[in-house]
Parts: sequence; structure tokens; C-alpha cells
Amino acid sequence: MVALITNLSPLSFSLIGLILGLVIGSFANVCIARIPRKESIAFPASHCPKCKKPIHATDNIPVLSYLILKGQCRNCGQKISAIYPAIELITGLLMAAVFYRFGFTWECLIFAIVIPTLVVITAIDIEHQIIPDVITLPGIIFGLAAGSYLVGFQDSLIGLLLGGGFFYLLAEGYFRVRGAMGMGGGDIKYIAAAGALLGWMQVLLVIFIGALAGGVFGGLGMGFKKLGFLSKIPFGPFLALATLISIFFGDQIVAWYLTTMVPRPA
Repeated sequence: MVALITNLSPLSFSLIGLILGLVIGSFANVCIARIPRKESIAFPASHCPKCKKPIHATDNIPVLSYLILKGQCRNCGQKISAIYPAIELITGLLMAAVFYRFGFTWECLIFAIVIPTLVVITAIDIEHQIIPDVITLPGIIFGLAAGSYLVGFQDSLIGLLLGGGFFYLLAEGYFRVRGAMGMGGGDIKYIAAAGALLGWMQVLLVIFIGALAGGVFGGLGMGFKKLGFLSKIPFGPFLALATLISIFFGDQIVAWYLTTMVPRPA
């Protein structure tokens, strides 16, 4: 079985990632809906929020069932949000990209766990403006374990302390100056987990890209008068985007920066 998988072409292997990602994306929808309400993600089985009837397995095929049922519950006709198949499709495409990029490796397994988590974090933070501890605290432990393999334990630990410490100081400084929270505790724990996973060099990249993306979004929002100067913007989606960029292109970006932007000794 292992030999068969290792002999697959990158495109064929990415197809496995796509199918697996669609299935995991369906479970991600459950997590997105239930975690903020502190409900079990295992029980009860998936059901219609209106009529409460369980969704049959044949009606729970990612994306396809939504299209067949025309976005409605089979039992009561309740309209189903297009967000559900969108989450499934996004997760599937990202997993396909991970499988294509990393192949049959430990890195692929690690990031196949990380990717759906980023999707869940993004969706929850957009809707509720929180990143739950039930995700970030295990994420820190996972980040240290996986980061020890990816970048070494020392770089992983420094990344955790640097990322989490930097965000904590920012939040504390903002609170002392303005007397209000400028950054949630979930963001601090998230960046600590990201730093543990990716190491200290790439957590700086995540912070930079996340801040840049958030700043551009905020600037455009104010420009189009959709946001005010003090409007609250969830930062998790921008950190998740930055983490994705770092996963796929972080090594190349850091190498480019070190070779072109850092002055060399004469």
C-alpha cells in the first residue's frame, strides 16, 4: 500500500488530498457551528437546525449533496447556507495543494492537520470574533511537537516565545494606553502556536504578512466607508492567510530576504 502511494504522480496524490479535504471540510462545518456554542462535535449526528432530523449519509456527501438537494433540507425544505459547501470546497482545494506540494511525507501529514484547523479558526473568528482555547491550547502543544520535527525544538520554542510574547506586549501596551483590549487572547495563543510550528524566522513573516493584509483590508474598508477608525476587525483570518503563505512559500521568501535585503559584510 505504501509503495503504491509513493509511486503516485503528484497530480494523482493531490486528487486523494482533494477527496480527503472535502470529507474533512464537512467535519470542519460541524466544528465551526458547534465549538463556539461549546457543544460536542461528535454527538449528536449532523442534523437540520430547523426540523432537527438527522441528515442521512446519502444527503451528507460534500458539495454534491448540496447541489442535488438544491441547497435545501430534504425533510423540511429549510434553505441551507452556501457557506457549508464553500467550506468543504475550500478545505478540499487547500488539502489538494498540500498533497501536491509536499507529497507522501511527514510534512504533508502535519500540514494536513493544520489546514482544516486554519479554515475552522477563520470561519469562527469572522462570525464570532473569537479564537477558542479548545483550538489554540492544543495547537500550541501540537506546534511544539510538529515544529520540533520541522525546524528543531530550539527554533520551535523560540518561535513560540517570540510570537506569543510579541503579541502579548502589543496587547498589554494598547490596554495601558487606551484602557481597552486591542487584541484578543485568542490571537496571542494562535501566534504562539504558529511560532512553535514554523519557527522564529517564519513567525516573523506570519506577523508581517498578517499585519499587512489586515492593514490593507482596514484601509479599504475605511476608504469605502464600510469601517470606522475604531471598528473591530477579526485578526485571525489574516493570521491564517499569512500562515498559509508561510507554509507554501515561507522558505523561499525568507531565503530571498536574507540574500537580497540583508547587507553582507564587506
